[in-house]
Amino acid sequence: QVQLVESGGGLVQAGGSLRLSCTASGRTLSSYAMGWFLQAPGKERELVAAISRGGGTTYYGDSVKGRFTISRDNAKNTVNLQMNSLAPEDTAVYYCAARSTAYLGVYYPKENEYGYWGQGTQVTVSS
Repeated sequence: QVQLVESGGGLVQAGGSLRLSCTASGRTLSSYAMGWFLQAPGKERELVAAISRGGGTTYYGDSVKGRFTISRDNAKNTVNLQMNSLAPEDTAVYYCAARSTAYLGVYYPKENEYGYWGQGTQVTVSS
């Protein structure tokens, strides 16, 4: 099984940037499609961005398009989420998720399509 650990969260002012990282152990991430989800207080978990196993296909939620960038480095077993132009509504716990797949070019948009999750990292954006 793969274990995922997120890092890079913290407190930032509106307009600032953060870079989240998800580091895997136990298995190589090259066998997994990846996703970043967020969960704000009192709300359901929602997809922020997803990336295919090969890295060539990405998806972004409407609220983060043009501001966030997902990337992966399979050699380093990491997936990153670069978050720019942060706003208070981006405040949430951010989770990294992995799904084992045979397909290089497919991303997975639904929470229940992922079998492995990190513990989450808090992102707080002050106004």
